[in-house]
Amino acid sequence: MRPLTKLRAVLGITVAQLTHERTRTVLAIFGIALAVLSTTLLASVGYGVVETGQQKFDASGRDLWITGGPVQLAPGSVGGFENTLTNAHGIARNLTAREDIRTAEPMAFQTVYVGTNPDDLQTIVGVGVRGTGSSGSAQITRGAGFTGPDRHYAGGSYDGKMTREILIGPRTANLLNVSVGDTIHVGGTVVSARQNEFTVIGISPTFSRFLGTPSVTLRLSELQELTGTTQTDPATMITIDLRSGVDTAAIEQELQQKYPQYDVRTNREQLQSILADKAVVLASGLVLVILAVLAGVALTANLLALLVYQQRQQLAAAKALGISSSVLIGTAASQGLLLGLLGGAVGLGITPFAGAGLNMVAARLVGFEGLVQTPDLVFGIGAVVAVGIGMIGSLVAGWRVGRVQPLTHLES
Repeated sequence: MRPLTKLRAVLGITVAQLTHERTRTVLAIFGIALAVLSTTLLASVGYGVVETGQQKFDASGRDLWITGGPVQLAPGSVGGFENTLTNAHGIARNLTAREDIRTAEPMAFQTVYVGTNPDDLQTIVGVGVRGTGSSGSAQITRGAGFTGPDRHYAGGSYDGKMTREILIGPRTANLLNVSVGDTIHVGGTVVSARQNEFTVIGISPTFSRFLGTPSVTLRLSELQELTGTTQTDPATMITIDLRSGVDTAAIEQELQQKYPQYDVRTNREQLQSILADKAVVLASGLVLVILAVLAGVALTANLLALLVYQQRQQLAAAKALGISSSVLIGTAASQGLLLGLLGGAVGLGITPFAGAGLNMVAARLVGFEGLVQTPDLVFGIGAVVAVGIGMIGSLVAGWRVGRVQPLTHLES
């Protein structure tokens, strides 16, 4: 039999068998599509998280980050966060005095109670900054930044007059239905919030985008006062902007030696540190993908093996009539490849729509957009998974066909 004629025979028999067993064929395609989809979505999420995180760190305009380790929850404490970097104002002042550093800004994150009605308060993230908030620290889309210096800090005595000015994110503005010029209650506790009113002087989306949650921004010293943490002058991090032409790696190493109790990192290293803290979540997602791929392999291989078993007498008769084993093995193997291609096509076709749906859900839940991104590499990975599953199914089917003995099955 000539190769072209043999190929047409193989394809004809393959299509006939798959269309005859429609239910099993659909289940196999569904299983492979699910395996491909789970793989492409996890790869899309991983790629999107890294890209989005890198973009946000790059957009911050900072070169180095000094942190006191991961931000930890402190249940039962005012503010709810344990910020382990202490003497934040003093360290920032010493850093700014260096010739190679343009700015060094301490920032603190704490949970605060806010609301226009003292009897109806919401809990959101409060951000404390030392700068004016109008340049570097935050982007102002409406209104203005903080006016004048931080008088309340008063060189560390915390007995100066509070400005009682506050910046709010767009999501906070919608949540509270307030705008520039309105006053809101803010405090580390419900009692404190009822006693303290702040004037909204500007709208800034910076920290809401960075944190993915509604936020308000205050002077660092005033946030510390509201949350009762002035004794240690704590902050979550200090961001550093270096002067142009300065060797970032050299400054990073020098500062790490000077402040060994803290972590000094570049933008990329800080992002890697955040992702490393989520290793358990990433590993869980990877395990789910592996299980989905294994399920696709098992379903396809089982379907083809069962198909060969059910057709063992017909295959034995075909062998006895002189149809070559290569045609029969090729028929069984091509079924696996065809199922893999069909399942892969379905999975890859669904991926953009599923990714768009996940993006909408992520934007609603955590406030980040573009967390699911599907570059060409993602589709390539999905195609490899689909073909791999099909090939494994083909090998199983071909092996089973090769074991069919005409005399044994025709006599039975």
